[in-house]
Amino acid sequence: MSRRGLYDRVAEETASVVIRRYSTSFGLAARLLGAGVRQHVENIYALVRVADEIVDGAAVESGLDSVGAARQLNELERETDSAVAEGFSSNLVVHAFALTARETGFGTEYTAPFFESMRTDLTATEHDAESFDRYVYGSAEVVGLMCLRAFLVGESPTDEQNERFVRGARALGAAFQKVNFLRDLAADFETLGRSYFPGVSVDSFTEEDKIRLLDDIDNDLRVSAAIIPELPASSRKAVALAQGLFAELSVRLRATPAERLRTTRIRVPNPVKLRIATGVVLGARAKA
Repeated sequence: MSRRGLYDRVAEETASVVIRRYSTSFGLAARLLGAGVRQHVENIYALVRVADEIVDGAAVESGLDSVGAARQLNELERETDSAVAEGFSSNLVVHAFALTARETGFGTEYTAPFFESMRTDLTATEHDAESFDRYVYGSAEVVGLMCLRAFLVGESPTDEQNERFVRGARALGAAFQKVNFLRDLAADFETLGRSYFPGVSVDSFTEEDKIRLLDDIDNDLRVSAAIIPELPASSRKAVALAQGLFAELSVRLRATPAERLRTTRIRVPNPVKLRIATGVVLGARAKA
């Protein structure tokens, strides 16, 4: 193996470790991806995780203020853009991301809105309808679009199929983000001082608010579910599992009184995750 080949391999192994340590749900779904697709998706999510740690994770606990965090985030974006353009970074996670971006064919059209949304978390504590849509697009929908590029490597979808794929990928990313906003309602407000949903007050969050938000989430999930049967076999089961896990969260959120959501984070227990995963695998085998 060449020195460059070894470096690429170590970078991708680093990305895999990062994301598997941070998300059991993601790790479970990633196991159902085809090997090549799995590595690309892990490369993408590792960079996303690092950016998230800058704006509201380890950087905050390390004592960085918003100015210091913004400096770190800007540097990460600069290094990411440079690595995608040049094909190398001394930051292993960035290098792994650049390998995927270059191979699957995306660049600043996705990374720029992503980093812009991350910067928003350092300055904005509330959103109106326009800024909310812009934030969700940059923080979640473009991540879905990056993953879609990985899913379609070597595929030749028609223009009509590609439009459906893009619509579904954006909807799934949006649903994931909105579900996370809802389940983290209390923590985002109390710990980070943020209230993402426009016109929603955490202090007076009502059952009507909850139902309205979940109706919107479930609509996104319906749009994304429609494309799953058309996805390549290498990604279909993993996307179906991710869809199933967040649909289960939506059901559990709907069954939880709005007052409790102001103080409690709702989770899907591990045995339920495994049941959903088993259903996805067995269902796929039954159709094979």
